[in-house]
Amino acid sequence: MPGLDTTLHLDMLRRWQRENSPTRRLSRALWRGRPLYGLEWGDPEVVPPLQFIKERYVLPFVDPRHTAVEIGPGGGRWTRYLLGFDTVFAVDYHQESLDQLKRGFGRRRNVRFIKNHGTDFPDIAPNSIDYIFSFGTFVHLEFDLIEEYLRTMQSVAKPTANIVLQYSDKTKIMAQINQGFSDNTPERMRTAVRAAGYRIIEEDTTSLWHSSVIRFGI
Repeated sequence: MPGLDTTLHLDMLRRWQRENSPTRRLSRALWRGRPLYGLEWGDPEVVPPLQFIKERYVLPFVDPRHTAVEIGPGGGRWTRYLLGFDTVFAVDYHQESLDQLKRGFGRRRNVRFIKNHGTDFPDIAPNSIDYIFSFGTFVHLEFDLIEEYLRTMQSVAKPTANIVLQYSDKTKIMAQINQGFSDNTPERMRTAVRAAGYRIIEEDTTSLWHSSVIRFGI
């Protein structure tokens, strides 16, 4: 499937690991006194647009009775807000990325690390997930992969699930000049979400400088 063999995410992770080796603490992106991969792109604790995303699209859905999936969790800058769920499935195509996440969250009994084959959800029971979230991943995915993810999400999401995805918005100049961002727009994303059989609940096309966010359900 096109796009699965990209090294973009691994290249970014390996560069960060070099810069944050025990002998080179160059990054000031810290969480609880230690470097946390991903905060260099913005900390939801202090960056206003990301604070808004956290408070609008993440925290209101955290429920200790519910189960969540995070696709492409990176180093955990958003995972830390999902720890209030009964179970969080951290899903990624790259084992190296999951290993990085384990360094910060491996001792959490309610976080489970799932390596998928591209767009699937292995070891996750059908119709068992209340909340699906992804930030910083779909902005880089080719559109056919996004469409495939929309299809496979239906197999694990409950009928009442909330799905929140950030995606590249090429109507914005910051996405246009970023070569790593995929060819997507709010209109294109809406069409794909509806074509996959979902209903759109709400959108945010203004808060982020290079992307947009959509929340939808079955």
